[in-house]
Amino acid sequence: MKILLIHQVFAALDEPGGTRHYELAHFFAACGHCVEIVTSPINYMTGSGSGAQKVRVTQVGEGEMVIWRVPVYCAFHRSFVHRTLSFLSFMITAFWKSLNVKEISVVWGTSPPLFQGLTAWCVARLKRKPFLFEVRDLWPAFAVQVGVLKNPLLIAASEWLERFLLRRADLVVVNSPGFVEHVQKRGAKRVEVIPNGSDLELFAQGEDGSEFRRRHGLEGKFVVLYAGAHGLSNDLDQVLKAAEYLRTHSEIVFVLVGDGKEKLRLLEEASRKGLSNVRFLPPVPKNEMAGILRGADVCLAILKPIPLYGTVFPNKVFDYMAAGKAVLLAIPGVIRRVVEEHRAGLAVPPGDPRALAEAVLYLAQNRELVREMGRNGQRAIQTQFDRKKLAEAFLGLFVELAQRDSS
Repeated sequence: MKILLIHQVFAALDEPGGTRHYELAHFFAACGHCVEIVTSPINYMTGSGSGAQKVRVTQVGEGEMVIWRVPVYCAFHRSFVHRTLSFLSFMITAFWKSLNVKEISVVWGTSPPLFQGLTAWCVARLKRKPFLFEVRDLWPAFAVQVGVLKNPLLIAASEWLERFLLRRADLVVVNSPGFVEHVQKRGAKRVEVIPNGSDLELFAQGEDGSEFRRRHGLEGKFVVLYAGAHGLSNDLDQVLKAAEYLRTHSEIVFVLVGDGKEKLRLLEEASRKGLSNVRFLPPVPKNEMAGILRGADVCLAILKPIPLYGTVFPNKVFDYMAAGKAVLLAIPGVIRRVVEEHRAGLAVPPGDPRALAEAVLYLAQNRELVREMGRNGQRAIQTQFDRKKLAEAFLGLFVELAQRDSS
């Protein structure tokens, strides 16, 4: 079976950013299938070129992964308009590249952005192959609630496109149970949940984090670490405010690893406030992240206090749990239930920096509880959110679509 994935922000293990799709594709190839990925040369976290070759072919057992990087408009982080132009340019170049991919069994589209979903649908229809549409975020609903998308005409057009793709997909896959009702209301005929998870082998082995602490002068500190995008939705201003409340507790340090549109402003704000208890570090590839996470005491997941964010299953939470770290969560809803049910961390209301600071102080004063939460999180990954088990379930959906098409 050959699967074609069209995904502009695809990242390999040696690049910064989320690597869920790389890990899934690698698993599918290891099972003897071929996965061809059409993507961009621009890393979504840094906004700069990845430096990767235009074509990357990897033999995995009897299967194969082929990564095609097509040219795009290179202004990913400049503004909403420039970001949209980047999406539109990829929609066009990915379409032409995808038409040249032979002997496809299933076309795999993923959103956001919605534009690449349209490309995947067009390719699937022209090649008369099944179209699997994966919804990773509820776009444009998130963009509207955050305030990024305000123009009524653009909102209407985006919502129309969302409904168009959901209604025409042979199968809709969501990565959070919180998304099911949303996509069903907008016309999805069949919906399956393949939740985000993590790879225990990647995060639970290797460096113990001591080298990371030594390199950054964190020995003897209680480290609260955030790893991921520094964007508008991530609400890292609340972290700076919490750090202000805790500036007299010299043993507590906040470490923010990653990049994004807001990072420069956050750096300037932390400098202006004289927050010596906040450290900013550059993004690192996924295959280096285990040593960093294991150098933390507690790992933070935070989003703006927007109701719809209560539907998300953030990847980073599962990576934190796989690394054996207690999760400090400032996100409500379905992911909070996971953390609390498995006693894998502590939840606070989003948008409340004082509550965040109080939770950090409580955890710093209860180190054995923190370690127990970390162990609980690892058990949850092993039993319910192991990425290899989830990938096996996902692969079954592709096989079903391909077999139905060939019968």
